[in-house]
Amino acid sequence: MLPYGRQSIAESDVEAVTEVLRGDWLTTGPAVGAFESELAHWTGGVPCVAVTSGTAALHVAYVAAGVGPGDEVVTSPLTFVATAATAALLGARVVFADVQPDTGNLDPDSAAALVTPRTRAVTAVDYAGHPADYDELRAVADGAGALLIADAAHSIGSAYKGRPVGSLADLTTFSFFPTKTVTTAEGGAVAAADPERFLRAARFMNHGLVRDPAEQRHPGEGGWHQEVHAFGLNYRLPDVLCALGLSQLRRLRRFRARRAELVARYHLMLSDVPGLTLPAQRAYVEPSWHLYPVRVRDGRRREVYDRMRAAGIGVQVNYLPAYLHPVFEDLGYRRGLCPVAEAYYAEELSLPLFPCLSDVQQERVAETLAGIMS
Repeated sequence: MLPYGRQSIAESDVEAVTEVLRGDWLTTGPAVGAFESELAHWTGGVPCVAVTSGTAALHVAYVAAGVGPGDEVVTSPLTFVATAATAALLGARVVFADVQPDTGNLDPDSAAALVTPRTRAVTAVDYAGHPADYDELRAVADGAGALLIADAAHSIGSAYKGRPVGSLADLTTFSFFPTKTVTTAEGGAVAAADPERFLRAARFMNHGLVRDPAEQRHPGEGGWHQEVHAFGLNYRLPDVLCALGLSQLRRLRRFRARRAELVARYHLMLSDVPGLTLPAQRAYVEPSWHLYPVRVRDGRRREVYDRMRAAGIGVQVNYLPAYLHPVFEDLGYRRGLCPVAEAYYAEELSLPLFPCLSDVQQERVAETLAGIMS
């Protein structure tokens, strides 16, 4: 089965991991700091803290934003459920705003209509690697006295109006799952420009430990002493995985270029196929394409999905609107809440897209899809 996404591992990645395995550190060591520093080159210098997954990154970001019981988080439903679940787990009420019909990104007008004095954060999702409309969303968040959070799980290396993802929001989260542009196997990161929020994130992902004697309540205990002032969790990404991530980041430009080349080829090969809507791109955006999401019109998405997979092509659907998961249904969310997102989901189909997808394999995908649609 040709997958819709997969990791791109080179010998340099294997060597980087092997070097750590032969060294003194497996968990928190020098590779962690090196990975975080390299990642900051892609966020316009905004400092980053590495964590164990994209989900952990969202949890850490919401904690750093001060999200808690009684707060509201306005976000997109067209995302993996973790974007909303991590806010709900902190006791916040998740408010789902609708999406733009062409990009699938959070609609600023819909978000603006839903913010209230209780809104703590507005969380955008860079669907498929295409950055959201951050200037408009910044105005919405600022007008509500809320923080702007970017779920950039899909969009590492992207730019919006010449500014890199990671510098556009108050807090930005990344994912390094194997299907993403850069992988650490499992892993994620949080970027935060504000020093206080960065410190809150860095402490929460490390049990809340305070090691600096100048900040401890009881610093005279001895050199071993550390304190917890607020509860945290162990979300530390180990050295061995950061070594993989560092090696991957050094090839990010090549990964992005190949993905862009494949997207351009899909556009060319599929532009005349009846019943398809191809993904949109704003003129002021430089996407780092994670998905190639076509829309299959006329109610044929299920048929096309089944026939493509029967042909050995592992297409995928991204995503069931988050509030349609039973856990949100049980909280009172109902179908029809975001009609544009539901319409997008009903037609969406992600075609294979990853750097080592060959031209021949891609041509097979396009020809098979065109044959089914004809």
